[in-house]
Amino acid sequence: MNLTIENILLVGSILLLISIFAGKTSYKFGVPTLLLFLAIGMLAGSDGIGGIHFNNPKITQFIGVVSLNFILFSGGLDTSWKAIKPILWEGIALSTLGVLLTAVSLGVFVWSFTGLTIYESLLLGSIVSSTDAAAVFSILRSKNLALRTNLRPTLELESGSNDPMAYVLTLAFLSLVINQDLGIVSIIPLFLKQMIIGGIAGLAFGRLSKYIINRIKLDFEGLYPVLVIALMFITFSATDFMGGNGFLAIYICAVYLGNQELIHKKTILKMYDGLAWLMQIVLFLTLGLLVYPTQIVPIIGIGLLISLFLIFIARPVGVFISLLFFKMKLRRRFYISWVGLRGAAPIVFATYPLLAGIDKANLIFNIVFFISVTSVLIQGTTLSIVAKWLRVALPGEAKKPSPTDLLLAENPKTEMKEILITPDSFAVDKKIVELGFPKNAIIAMIKRDDSYITPNGSTKIESQDTLIVLAERPEIINDVYNVLKIPLHQ
Repeated sequence: MNLTIENILLVGSILLLISIFAGKTSYKFGVPTLLLFLAIGMLAGSDGIGGIHFNNPKITQFIGVVSLNFILFSGGLDTSWKAIKPILWEGIALSTLGVLLTAVSLGVFVWSFTGLTIYESLLLGSIVSSTDAAAVFSILRSKNLALRTNLRPTLELESGSNDPMAYVLTLAFLSLVINQDLGIVSIIPLFLKQMIIGGIAGLAFGRLSKYIINRIKLDFEGLYPVLVIALMFITFSATDFMGGNGFLAIYICAVYLGNQELIHKKTILKMYDGLAWLMQIVLFLTLGLLVYPTQIVPIIGIGLLISLFLIFIARPVGVFISLLFFKMKLRRRFYISWVGLRGAAPIVFATYPLLAGIDKANLIFNIVFFISVTSVLIQGTTLSIVAKWLRVALPGEAKKPSPTDLLLAENPKTEMKEILITPDSFAVDKKIVELGFPKNAIIAMIKRDDSYITPNGSTKIESQDTLIVLAERPEIINDVYNVLKIPLHQ
C-alpha cells in the first residue's frame, strides 16, 4: 500500500493506536516499549504484513529532527539543576570525552575487519557513540528504577547532553568521507564552532524565553505551551543558522527554563510530557517503516559482532577513561557502562550518509539499525537485574516519598492546607466540578483512608476525605472553607 494524502492520517492513527495499546502491556513481558513501537512499524512496512511502501530518508530525517527537539526539550525541562549540580562535570566528561572515545574505539575495531575505510568506520562509530535520550528517559522512568546517590541524574544528564557531540562527530567524519583530501585536523574548527555557539545560544535563548513567557499576557492558558513550542524551534533553527549545535542549544535552554519560575509551568510540563511520548512513538514507527528487514538479515553476523563490541568494550572504555579523575565506586562505573542504550537518535543520524549519497550508506544504516535494536533488547530489558546485581538499586521502601512531600517540592511557594471533609459539608457526594472552587486554588490530592488520589473534575468528594489544597495566597484558603461550608478552624 502506498501512502497518500487521503490515507496517511488513517494509517498513522491506526498505527498510533496499536502502539499505545501494545505499549500498555509490553512491560508485563519485559519488552521495552520503544522496541515494540519499532516492531509495529516494521510489521506495517513493505516487508511486513502491512505492505506500506515508505522509502524516503529525507522525510524520515525531518521527522527525526523534529522528534528529537521535543524529546530533548522535554528531558531538559524535567532535569533538576539541584540534582545534576553535584555530578555536572562527570556528566560533561561522559557526554564529550566518553562519546569521542566510544566512537574512535568502535571505529578502529570496525576498520580492522570490514571493508570500510577508516573514515567510514569512524563515521559508523560516531553515529552510534551516544546513548539515546528517548530510550534512557523512557526505560528508566517507566521501570520506576531508584538508583543510589547521584547515579540516575548522571545517566539522565549524559543521555540528554551527549547527542550533540555524536551529531558533530557524525557531520565531521561524513565530511571527511566525502572529501578524502581533507585531514582529520580540519574537523576541529567545526567541532569548536558547533559546541561554543550551541552552548552560548542555549543559555541566551533560555533567558530570552523566560522573559517572553512571563511578560506576555495571553488570553488562554492553553496558548502558553504553544508559545514554548515556538520558542523551542526558534532556538534550534536560529542556533543552526549561526553554525552552532541546535540540539545542544535546545537542551541547555530547556534545563534553564525547567529550573525557573514560569507562568503555567505545570501545564507546560504536562503537555511536553505527552508530546515527548507522541514523538517517540511517531519516530520509532517511522524508522520501522523505513527499514527493510530483508536487508537486515545478511548483516546479522557482522552487526551482532559490532554490537557486542560496543556494549562490552567500546562503551566501558569510554566510560572508565572519561571518569578516571572522578571519585566513584567501581560498580557504579560498570552500571553507567551498561546503561549505554542506543535507540532512535543513532538511526536518525544514519540518514545523513543516506542523503549524502556515499557508497556504503545503506550498509551503515542497516548496521546502525541492528545495533540500536540489540542494544535496547539486551541492555534495556536487564537494567533492573544488573542494578540489583551490582547493588546500585535502592530498596523498594526507599523510593516512596510522601505525596505531600512531592507536592511541596514541586510547589515551594504555594500555600498548602489539609482540609478534612466533615459529614455535613456541602462537598459530600459532589463532583469537584460542581463545587465552584476558587480559581486561585486547586485540590492537588485527596487522602482517602490510607491512599492518595489524584483528582480531576469528575472526582466525587466523600465524607472523611482529606483535601490537600494549594492556593496562591493564604486568604484564598478562607474562600475554600466558605465554598465547602466548613468552619474555618475545624
